[in-house]
Amino acid sequence: MSIDLDGKTYNVFITRKNNKNMYLRVKSDGIYITCHYLVPKSLITSFIKSNKETIIKEYNRQQRKEEKKIEFYYLGNRYDVIISNTVTKIEFYGDKIFVKNKTYLNTFLKNEAERIFNERVKICYNLFEENIPYPKVMIGKMTRKWGYNRKGGEPLIKLNFELIKYSINEIDYVIIHELCHFLEFNHSRNFWKYVKKYCPNYKDIQRVLKEE
Repeated sequence: MSIDLDGKTYNVFITRKNNKNMYLRVKSDGIYITCHYLVPKSLITSFIKSNKETIIKEYNRQQRKEEKKIEFYYLGNRYDVIISNTVTKIEFYGDKIFVKNKTYLNTFLKNEAERIFNERVKICYNLFEENIPYPKVMIGKMTRKWGYNRKGGEPLIKLNFELIKYSINEIDYVIIHELCHFLEFNHSRNFWKYVKKYCPNYKDIQRVLKEE
């Protein structure tokens, strides 16, 4: 099944179960509907159209997310990758990056994440007037979080490797967010007061990160 919304055709994938309610989810390849066995397609179509604005907004967000996976981003900027056998090291020229092969890109990003994240943790930590432990920094892939913290045992914060594709503002926000958890474990009102103290524009940054 497919449906047209504002001149664009979307694939619709329907899963039928013994559900009382109808559920909608948007992914990069289309619209996913979960509904009861007896729900007619006309009602599904009506349900989708009633959620048109939300669907289009979420679909566009998913497309930007997929683009970031495919395209090369570094510290908030997109670069065209030029593969050249004559290049001995990675070189930036304007909006282009010259590299011998794509393996070098992955190594470059891993090394930069290690260097920059540790550097920014030190800078953000020194902003704090409160007494908090200096954490060990770990970097890894995370599917649903930008950061993670642990206060018990050896204090640590873990940062999502994908943050290297974002600007220093976004990187600092995630670090500050995790450091504030050493003061307030939950996302209480007091917690957000600490976040705002050290990152006044955190709401704007959250909107950028939610596009991922």
